[in-house]
Amino acid sequence: MREVLKSNNVVELNFAEVMLRDAGIDCVVLDTHMSILDGSMVIIPRRLMVSDEDETRAHAILEEALAARPEWA
Repeated sequence: MREVLKSNNVVELNFAEVMLRDAGIDCVVLDTHMSILDGSMVIIPRRLMVSDEDETRAHAILEEALAARPEWA
């Protein structure tokens, strides 16, 4: 498995996961429980993982989907 996104932003991770699933790419978010346990310190980010074969396509999809980030993000 390969990491395609690492973030503490739950909305961004959820959006990215939906974009990948809509494209037919299976993905999983790791470190959710550890991230919650660290509280508001945001020391442990969550990781969005895909299979090795889907990594290139997932990066391309996320690059396009997350390109128009607002300045406050």
